[in-house]
Amino acid sequence: MNSTETVGNAAIDAAAPENGRPVPFRGGGFSPKRVRFVAPVVFLSLLVLWELGSRSGFISPLVMPAPSEALGALGDLVRSGLLFKHLSASLWRLVIGFTCGTLLGLTVGTLIGLYSLPRATFAPLVAALFPIPKIALLPLFIIWFGIGEGSKIATILFGSFFPTVIATYGGIDAVDRSLIRMGQSFNLSRAAIIRSIVLPSALPAILSGMRISASISIILLVAAEMIGAEYGIGAYVLLAGNLMATDQLVAGVAILSILGLTVSWLISCAERYFLRWRV
Repeated sequence: MNSTETVGNAAIDAAAPENGRPVPFRGGGFSPKRVRFVAPVVFLSLLVLWELGSRSGFISPLVMPAPSEALGALGDLVRSGLLFKHLSASLWRLVIGFTCGTLLGLTVGTLIGLYSLPRATFAPLVAALFPIPKIALLPLFIIWFGIGEGSKIATILFGSFFPTVIATYGGIDAVDRSLIRMGQSFNLSRAAIIRSIVLPSALPAILSGMRISASISIILLVAAEMIGAEYGIGAYVLLAGNLMATDQLVAGVAILSILGLTVSWLISCAERYFLRWRV
């Protein structure tokens, strides 16, 4: 038995209670466990309370319609065929803007994190432009790209770009330098260190930044569609609000909520796939 095993056994013996019962394992590292059915139960309970409050008159239907009324408005939207038109227009804008903004953000963030000249060039620009409300730039984008799809996609791209940049170079800066030195001691090339050590270590921060940028993209999508869009969830919500059709308004908000949950689920799947090396 070597000295390490001796010290470990002594620590276990010291931590054991006097009655000789084994010490419970506490090496899980605060790893969260999946608890099933809690979220659906809470969500359904809130819907039931909402429905009961509306039917009893405690909640005014003019202020907040019952979930059954919103469900009926959603059914009318499906039967009329307008749901596909609104949803397909919004998804096309969201996918193009978010994808382009994320790819550009990953590129710039990686350059800032790895090289001194891009850091000195782009980091101050990112710090100066990131606090600007992106929706305030929509009139400028309309002047540049027109009232059509270009201005809406540019707004989403601009909104998803900055969180991705900051999350990427922040994750690279947080990489344990001892791992990089270990790779250098094994005579790994710079490309191999970046590919095998730096990027995998920064990936949790990058995916967290993508989750934030996806939420911002949905917010900007709705705001952009409220200005000069014929089809889109934002245009549908704006029209329902102007007509004081609160059931349609709640139905549109529910569609946006489902869209956000879907995007969050996709990013969670990406985290489970790319970060499966974590224990």
